[in-house]
Amino acid sequence: MPPAMTDLLDIWAAHSPLAGHAPDQITVDFLLPTGIYIQMDVPREATIQHIKLLLWKQAQSFPLFPALGEMESHMFECVNQAAVHEELEDETRRLCDVRPFLPVLKLVMRNCGRAERLLDSKIGVLIGKGLHELDALNDQEVKDFRSKMFRISEERMQQIQMMAFSEWVQAYGPKYILTSNKHLTVYFPFLQDSASLKVSLSCTPNELMEQALKKWLTTHGSEDAVWRGQYILRVSQCLEFLGGDHPLIQYKYIRSCLQAKEAPHLTLVHTSTVKTMFDKEISAIGAVVSRKSSNPPLPLPPKRRPPTVIQTCVWDVPKPFRIVLVKGSKVNAEETAKVQVRAGLFHGTELLCKPAVSNESSGRSEHTWKDNTVEFEISVCDLPRMTRLCFAIYAVMDKVKKQKSTKNPHINKYQTIRKAGKVHYPIAWVNTMVFDYKGQLKTGDIILHCWSSFPDELEEMLNPIGTIQTNPYTENATALHIHFPEYSSHPIVFPPFDKILEKAAEMVSADCVSIGRGVKKFYMELKEIMERDPVSQLCENEKDLIWTLRQDCRETFPQSLPKLLLSVKWSKHEDMAQLQALLQIWPKLSPRDALELLDFNYPDQYVREYAVRCLKDMSFCLPVSSFPFISDEELSQYLLQLVQVLRYEPYYDCALTHFLLERAQRNRQIGHFLFWHLRSEIHMPAVSVQFALLLEAYCRSNIPHIEVLKKQVEALSKLKSVNELIKLGTIKNTRSKTKEAMLTKEAMMTCLRQSGYSETLSDLHSPLNPSVLFYVFIPDVEKCRYMDSKMKPLWIVYNNKLLSGDTLGIIFKNGDDLRQDMLTLQILRLMDLLWKEANLDLRIVPYGCLATGDRTGLIEVVSSAETIANIQLTSSNVAAAAAFNKDALLNWLKERNSGDALDRAIEEFTLSCAGYCVATYVLGIGDRHSDNIMVRSNGQLFHIDFGHILGNFKSKFGIKRERVPFILTHDFIHVIQQGKTGNTEKFGSFRQYCEEAYLILRKNGNLFITLFALMLTAGLPELTSVKDIQYLKDSLALGKTDEEALKQFRQKFDEALRESWTTKVNWMAHNVAKDNRS
Repeated sequence: MPPAMTDLLDIWAAHSPLAGHAPDQITVDFLLPTGIYIQMDVPREATIQHIKLLLWKQAQSFPLFPALGEMESHMFECVNQAAVHEELEDETRRLCDVRPFLPVLKLVMRNCGRAERLLDSKIGVLIGKGLHELDALNDQEVKDFRSKMFRISEERMQQIQMMAFSEWVQAYGPKYILTSNKHLTVYFPFLQDSASLKVSLSCTPNELMEQALKKWLTTHGSEDAVWRGQYILRVSQCLEFLGGDHPLIQYKYIRSCLQAKEAPHLTLVHTSTVKTMFDKEISAIGAVVSRKSSNPPLPLPPKRRPPTVIQTCVWDVPKPFRIVLVKGSKVNAEETAKVQVRAGLFHGTELLCKPAVSNESSGRSEHTWKDNTVEFEISVCDLPRMTRLCFAIYAVMDKVKKQKSTKNPHINKYQTIRKAGKVHYPIAWVNTMVFDYKGQLKTGDIILHCWSSFPDELEEMLNPIGTIQTNPYTENATALHIHFPEYSSHPIVFPPFDKILEKAAEMVSADCVSIGRGVKKFYMELKEIMERDPVSQLCENEKDLIWTLRQDCRETFPQSLPKLLLSVKWSKHEDMAQLQALLQIWPKLSPRDALELLDFNYPDQYVREYAVRCLKDMSFCLPVSSFPFISDEELSQYLLQLVQVLRYEPYYDCALTHFLLERAQRNRQIGHFLFWHLRSEIHMPAVSVQFALLLEAYCRSNIPHIEVLKKQVEALSKLKSVNELIKLGTIKNTRSKTKEAMLTKEAMMTCLRQSGYSETLSDLHSPLNPSVLFYVFIPDVEKCRYMDSKMKPLWIVYNNKLLSGDTLGIIFKNGDDLRQDMLTLQILRLMDLLWKEANLDLRIVPYGCLATGDRTGLIEVVSSAETIANIQLTSSNVAAAAAFNKDALLNWLKERNSGDALDRAIEEFTLSCAGYCVATYVLGIGDRHSDNIMVRSNGQLFHIDFGHILGNFKSKFGIKRERVPFILTHDFIHVIQQGKTGNTEKFGSFRQYCEEAYLILRKNGNLFITLFALMLTAGLPELTSVKDIQYLKDSLALGKTDEEALKQFRQKFDEALRESWTTKVNWMAHNVAKDNRS
């Protein structure tokens, strides 16, 4: 056996001076199916196809070569970095990208259906989970879902094969509504020339092209007919086309230019160039999917009908629900502790009946319980379809003054004092559904492997909001063996929807009165309840009132549906049936209101289907003349939350899954971000299978997108290798910072210049914006660097392939969780949208940020921007005094702008400063030192790095370092007042902007509460319970009148102004520390 290699980075990751100059050739052991073993040196960066060719030539001199047969009938197998067998069907991959765990390749015979196997292999590599792992699950629900998605995907790909070229082009350019006139610059790349035009934005792209060509022809004198129909308009800096007969005012790019007061730049692209892209995509589909025949297939002979299975309706089973606790194993408890099991039945967060508790059990790790049948105070007939059975295993110990030690790391955090001097310590929890995915009540034995990590909030020590997936790490997990008894000789099933409506028709309830026949005072009470925020609790009397007046809720307060759903007694199937009937005539909610229905509190299948129907109808919220794709823009805004609430779906085949996949198939931009939101969390055990199934379904229905995404995954893998190399180098050279910087910079440059790296990192679509195409960056390698923070982020500079001279910067982070930053920037983007809807443009800069994996991700570099700290330090020789120089910022803007441009820059600064003052206050963003606030040369101020939100401010020695509600220093005011101390008019306008912006956000307070609530199970460090959202309710003053809220905000504004000196002191300390580090 060869010796273990402790540093595989030296072999696969880089040709590095740090790693001791890794060789270009790698010694690989080849195992042939004939039993022959060959050891051979191969190039590290060779493709698998080239390596196979080299092996074949070498094998000719070995015995039994003729027995191998054809080279193309073989492929390589290896053990990958995850210690899993991987079939290397895709032979275009480089060996250094495959990165086998050991340099051993096994040659095996290919099975039939190579195209399908190649596709499976590519999908497995792309999504980060081999499809053979899904095959091995032996789960019928997984099999049925994959089979269904395979059929749908194949039909989708056949539809694309039949798509016309013009339809395909349309898919690259979503359109949006706007009206105005503006100069447009049209570039002629084939002539290296451009023309500036002023046109009405009611004209179409085709009319614009004709005008541009006519203008060029007047000076160059060619025949007009030569150009007609040969070109298409593209946004100059990205891969977005303007085609069709829609007015220019309906295009997103044109709208964004008008909002930024910039002239749109468009490029004429020859249709043959675009047609090549189209043909390439159709060819990629054709390699796997056969084109649908225009002739209908011959009818199949009729199948024999299976014998009818007699089923029992669950409503016909009045017996109490019960389970049997068979045993518990690998229970991690103290030897002296008694172990109990608590079980509860939940519908969402509603406890359907009193939890049941087992007897105490003694033992080491194996436990059984006397009287092991656990009976619940609810009948089987009253169990809702989405009932969750939740378990908690806990230790019961005598109360002691001090606990010296424990095997359970959560013992101190989660201890609960009980009566009779006993202490209960949670050990493990697990959840399962009572009905299976087909609606059949579960029967028989089941082993549940439990989870040992607990959330901050527990309901009776139970965790209903937790996953229903069992712990996949079965070797060390606590296991609970339970038995579901049989109540009938036939399978018990939940009734179909038509039976539910029939039941509702029978239940013409006498208690369903209207306000007209009741007391008018109830109306005011009902109105007050309906105006509460989404996370407010309802008392039992209020629930009874809402249920009694449900018809009035439908007619007068249709947006109150979530509160009505919380008032239903889900433990009574008669009430559930009436609710379903009422839902059929309930008015459609707006998409923003419907989002709340996807929260965990609303698990009912038909409620969630109703919510998805509201989201689907987004495209019909506009007049008929409007372009329907506006819904995709709104969907993109909430995609992050929609992916997270998939965690609440107990079954793989659900309305939300189909909705997301359909929209992703229709719009490549949505598909791109859906892919990355799923892919970035594939490593999480609770969602690994579910997200892998969705990723597989998306890839099969978007075969042309696979290569684009695969290139991005490979590029990120390369960047991670470079980052790890730099971290390794800094560890080895900690004694000499100068030497460290020289060696690591040299190592980074060496890596990026290698062909294996430069080719992988070039010509790829930006993960941050798939419309942007990164070009080869070899000429700009010297501009690339790593940043001097703990995780050594990479600063990578690219050239924009679509616009000569345009450079783009990205920051690659490895070791930091960017999901909280991503959420904060999404909310900033939404705030910007809401302000613009109210005709208030506060010039927000919600730069791109994307989590791409386990603590890895990308951040967009905002061009022409500098931190406040650097602006201050460059203006002073003494770091301590720099923070108090109020002229530094204004002088910096004056150096970059003059005349009217300076006035515009100050206006940009004023507007953006107002926007971020309000946004950072409302979101409770902390750690606002001078390196986390930046200013662009055009005057736009913006904040970065959102590691602390919702009022989680930093403190030192128990004292809060940030004592102000938001950052508003005197040097900011100095710029706003144009350097004139008495310029109260400008400052008054700034204050007015802040107050107006705050009131706009208050009107949409429920939307913000909902979006944060939908992220509660994402595992973000500062958003783990409803208590964390309380800060948002307080900052928006929800529950108060506008006058009261405005008074509160004005007090905070004055406080920020009055206490701004504390910010300056913090900035001084930060500048001194930064100066010492450098």
